[in-house]
Amino acid sequence: MLTLLAVAGVALSVFAAPSWNTPPPPDKIVIDVVTVNGSGCPAGSAAVAVAPDNTAFTVTYSSFLAQVGVGASPTDFRKNCQLNLRVHVPQGFTYAIAEADYRGFAHLETGATALERANYYFQGMRQTAFINHPFSGPFEDDWQTTDSTDVASLVFAPCGEERNFNINAELRASAGTSDPQATTSFISMDSTDGSITTTYHFAWKTCS
Repeated sequence: MLTLLAVAGVALSVFAAPSWNTPPPPDKIVIDVVTVNGSGCPAGSAAVAVAPDNTAFTVTYSSFLAQVGVGASPTDFRKNCQLNLRVHVPQGFTYAIAEADYRGFAHLETGATALERANYYFQGMRQTAFINHPFSGPFEDDWQTTDSTDVASLVFAPCGEERNFNINAELRASAGTSDPQATTSFISMDSTDGSITTTYHFAWKTCS
């Protein structure tokens, strides 16, 4: 089991506090990566860091890319990654994931398409529906998507229990009407220098 402690200096956007206005706990948050599975995140290719102010955590991938066409294998069109995380929360607090920001780069030929999607759930609780974000060619640029949950729909970890949190992320690329024998289209969520991260924003609540 790989333990990743809070890392100072992580650049994160600030999540606006929910209506109950509970500030993050002052004590350090520690996230253990229990398991990492999937074709999009081979062993050692995903890293987790907690923001110094406990408002969010980031995941950085180094091998998360789906592609079709020249140079791609038949299975490269779909890549996925499932992270199973144990978030150690200070006593008296619980958390939900209020927002997730995904970033990457894509090159899509005219007629090609791509998809980024994800869902989330706590161990022993119902999975959320996948949130889909489609892209269409021609496209060659950085991309960013956001999954947001309104305050009334937030799902919090049960107070006093330690339940693992699961994140399923997936990338797909399709040749569509483009020519896969002559072109290559891809979508990536990876970064070789750590500059492209996925950010998960916490919502905090005190336990009575």
